[in-house]
Amino acid sequence: MKLRKALIIAGVGFMAMIAAQADAASARRDSAGTLADGTAVEAVTLSAANGVSARVLTYGATLQAFSGPDRNGKVADVLLGYDDAKDYAEHPNYFGVTVGRFANRIGGGKFTLDGKSYQLPLNDKVNSLHGGKVGFDKQPWRIVAVKDGSVTMALTSPDGDQGYPGKLDVTITYTLSDDGALTIAFGAKTDKPTVVNMTNHAIFNLAGEGSPMGALGHKLTIPAKAITPVDANLVPTGELRPVAGTVFDFRNGRILADGVRDGRDPQIVMGHGYDHNFALDKGVTATPGLAARLEDPASGRVLEVSSTEPGVQMYTGNFLDGSYIGKSRHVYRMGDGVALEPQKFPDAPNKPNFASARVDPGKPYRHVMIYKLSVAK
Repeated sequence: MKLRKALIIAGVGFMAMIAAQADAASARRDSAGTLADGTAVEAVTLSAANGVSARVLTYGATLQAFSGPDRNGKVADVLLGYDDAKDYAEHPNYFGVTVGRFANRIGGGKFTLDGKSYQLPLNDKVNSLHGGKVGFDKQPWRIVAVKDGSVTMALTSPDGDQGYPGKLDVTITYTLSDDGALTIAFGAKTDKPTVVNMTNHAIFNLAGEGSPMGALGHKLTIPAKAITPVDANLVPTGELRPVAGTVFDFRNGRILADGVRDGRDPQIVMGHGYDHNFALDKGVTATPGLAARLEDPASGRVLEVSSTEPGVQMYTGNFLDGSYIGKSRHVYRMGDGVALEPQKFPDAPNKPNFASARVDPGKPYRHVMIYKLSVAK
């Protein structure tokens, strides 16, 4: 009870800080066209004084673009994705979207809550992935507020949506501050016990989206002494495995290319590269703590990812096979970007030793994460 009260107090203080940050940057609301079924899509562009900007679509509450200067002042978009909003619906691949109700995999697409079993759609071979076949990323969100530097969107997920129990009222607020920090605050209220695990699925190339060398030359640091190793279906076994002496040891920083093709490690073979959850040393925190630091030596751009959640999924775009044609007609292939997704551990509803993803009436879900884009000094 004391911990929950402390988290609430800290959360209120942090949200007040977000509100104060919003006064410093600007926001512009525009039409982003329509989908094939006639659904209108809007975009909100947030711009900061230091040259960093973010563009958010109502379809999937998607972070479509995140741009900032390099060490020479040249501005580039660092997110893989599409130029046209309708492509997110017609060629989905989770580029920059909001994923839910449950980010990542639930093994067998099933879980038990209070003695009742729930079956979810299987959209990842034998698993349910990122909320199912029609997750939050494939739905139109509604804008409820646009202020200087921020936009808040909302979505209602009915009881039984994709097999999950409970009517869920969801909000997401994107806030950009003038130091290039994009805060993403997720909130959800339910009318019956359920499970929730939301995150953003941005895929980054700090050299600039579509740059020919991709992201494998980036240096990544993750403050985690363990990962949750996976089975052949990429579902965690339940073990916490130390990273020391393996290609998963990013505690002191390492170049992604050093381990992404190291077939001597069975985990790399099963993931076709990196597609693993890191158990952050900080655990669950009231305010966002560092989850990852990504640096591109060539451009000097740095991305710091912070979160209140206990894990971060690192994914090197292993299933990009050249069939996705992205921004400026760039052909995306494996290694062209890296995702860093703060979240609860995958398959948490089926792993009692993992931090719980349970959400109850009167006890709202909350996750605050930050993408901060800057230049190395």
